Amino acid sequence: MKVLLIQPPLVQLNSPYPAGAYLASFFRTMKCEVCFLDLSISLFYKIFSRPGLTRIFELTEERALEMADKAEREGDQGTAFNLRRYVSTSDSWCSWIDVITAILCGDAREKEHELLFSPKAPRGSRMENFLNGLGREPSVDDVRFLCSYALADLADYITAVFDSNFSLVRYAESLTVDESSFSEIEKRLDSPVMTEFYRELLEEVLDQEDYGTDFLVGITVPFAGTFMPALYTARYIKEKYGSKAYVVMGGGFVNTELREADDMALGKYINALSYDRGYGGFYDFIKKTEASGGGMAFDSTPIYKFRKFTKNGVIAPDWKGDEHITFIESSATRGTFPDFSDIDFSVYPRLCDDKNPMQRLWSDGSWIKAYLAHGCYWHKCAFCDTQLDYVCGYEMTDVERLFKSLYRTAWDHYIFGVHFVDEAMPPLALKSFALLNARAVNLGGNKPLYYWGNVRFEKSFTYDLAALLSYGGLGGVSAGLEVATGDGLKNINKGTDIDSIVSACAAFKENGILVHAYMIYGFWNDTAQNIINSMETLRQFFAAGLLDSAFWHKFILTKNSRVMEEWEKGLHPELKPIFPEGKSIFARNCLHFEGEKRFAKWGAALDNALTAWMHGKKLEMPVRKWFDFEVPSPTVPKNLIEKAIDRYEERKSAPVKDIEKREIFWLGSKPVACGKVNKKGLRKYSWIYMQEEFSSEFEESLAELLWKLRPETEENLYKKYLQQIKKSPEVEKLRGSGLVII
Repeated sequence: MKVLLIQPPLVQLNSPYPAGAYLASFFRTMKCEVCFLDLSISLFYKIFSRPGLTRIFELTEERALEMADKAEREGDQGTAFNLRRYVSTSDSWCSWIDVITAILCGDAREKEHELLFSPKAPRGSRMENFLNGLGREPSVDDVRFLCSYALADLADYITAVFDSNFSLVRYAESLTVDESSFSEIEKRLDSPVMTEFYRELLEEVLDQEDYGTDFLVGITVPFAGTFMPALYTARYIKEKYGSKAYVVMGGGFVNTELREADDMALGKYINALSYDRGYGGFYDFIKKTEASGGGMAFDSTPIYKFRKFTKNGVIAPDWKGDEHITFIESSATRGTFPDFSDIDFSVYPRLCDDKNPMQRLWSDGSWIKAYLAHGCYWHKCAFCDTQLDYVCGYEMTDVERLFKSLYRTAWDHYIFGVHFVDEAMPPLALKSFALLNARAVNLGGNKPLYYWGNVRFEKSFTYDLAALLSYGGLGGVSAGLEVATGDGLKNINKGTDIDSIVSACAAFKENGILVHAYMIYGFWNDTAQNIINSMETLRQFFAAGLLDSAFWHKFILTKNSRVMEEWEKGLHPELKPIFPEGKSIFARNCLHFEGEKRFAKWGAALDNALTAWMHGKKLEMPVRKWFDFEVPSPTVPKNLIEKAIDRYEERKSAPVKDIEKREIFWLGSKPVACGKVNKKGLRKYSWIYMQEEFSSEFEESLAELLWKLRPETEENLYKKYLQQIKKSPEVEKLRGSGLVII
């Protein structure tokens, strides 16, 4: 069977989204002929290229000048100036756009000087604000930032003058997540970017291949901002191929917002919705297609986790599946790894939109995206979709096979960074991956991977484990702090406490691992005191150097969350959900609740404070002063985090128990002899650990043994050396100066 997998626009620009790569790998194990198209990056270049911008300015010049005249009449001189400047300098933008994108892809280094200093180079308001805010003379090292802001300036122009739905990393998101009927979505489907650029792109890429009589099309819809382009894609394919193409949509947005969608109008665009992981459903589909004689016209037959739209109505999914199907799903989850062979990583621009090092990880680098485990091993937080498979369906991958696959991909594409997109990377899997990565030198390569992703802040992440993970390539973690108070963490059933969170953050930071925290405010039972206490605790985290960055989210109530499940059982009487009137296909998961609007005013101050803290500013300013309305004073102790750090230090230096059951690794540099052997048969050795020099006296045999206990040592040899080191009385003394015990 031929399979066409499509990532529609628009997702993050710097890396390909992984869903298509995972499905491509899975379908190839089933002997399917697969083509994976990333149309998100293709549409980007369709617009942000010389021909694309030439077309944009041709289509918008008249309207832009009309808008400028109107703005001037209304006294908005800034808008009038900017719109006229875009039109007046359109030739410059068209001449430079290919250079700008090339610079962001790591090419055209010589042109960076010209873009920065030439008076003929284009400028927009974001570019100028960046340059003016430097507080110094700009240098060529600032040009990647300048190019990133150039794209943002152009996106602003396109949104203002050409297509209000457009954004660099999403399309028509607000319309899609609104309580809209499907007919309202259909009315706006033929929007300017879709008709003027995307349709032509679809014609170009689909005309390059003969897909045969019958073929399967999988369209992934990870976010709300990809749904309208996905729908447009499906409609075009149906118009072009008719019944030859069996079109299926899946992905995160489908799993949450379209889980109960049964509007027959969807049948004009697609044949089915695929829920959750997709492996079992597509396996069931292919096997039943083969059993039917090769055709796809088995409309009345239910498919595992497929909602089918047929001429005779909607066929509900087979949610349970038989034992064989669930075995296939589980096996594929553990043993399917992303196949990026259809992807050219060199065309993905690495944007620089913030000087904060942790914030930069998201956009600055063409990461290979993968997961260590499907689902979350905790899956009990009150606000999470704990009833859905992407959270509650926890399953580990085969870590060794995953590493080998990612390492091959890294060398194939010469991209050595991995972004793990797990809900929460399991500590045990991280440890295994770190050791495999350290031992990569034994595979004949000398470029171990650098990786980052989501974790849970918990006590498992000790100093020693964090040190090993850092040695093995872990460079950054993000995790939910959510409510930075003890009572708040209990109320949302976070399964951790402030001491454990502080310990994890301190362990990561001490070992050079960047740390990001997700925060939430505006819970159904939130109060002004809770929010201000959480904000004060967060300030203390930053002041103590435990966090590099964070982000505030406003709480969203979802139908499939733990709190809604408990509410339906009679718990949380203070929660008053508001169920939408009428029938909207998009209001099935996200719900409003009584009183949620009272928290809207908090957002600006929380964000402003956080922006300052992430850049090391105003950390001593009382949190109340960020607000232009009355808020209570924090009641958390001013030394809350300081005291928690003290307790962390005590635990870190406490003697290790049950050393016979532990693993021991040497992370320091090679111990080198200093001077001669003394009368006791000992010799002074020195080494470097954490950029500091350490020294101690011990026997030469111990120096040799320590070096053999590096994580790079092959496992069978390591086990032999481990038993030898456990007999040494020096083990405890060397801990913290290069030796870790896990």
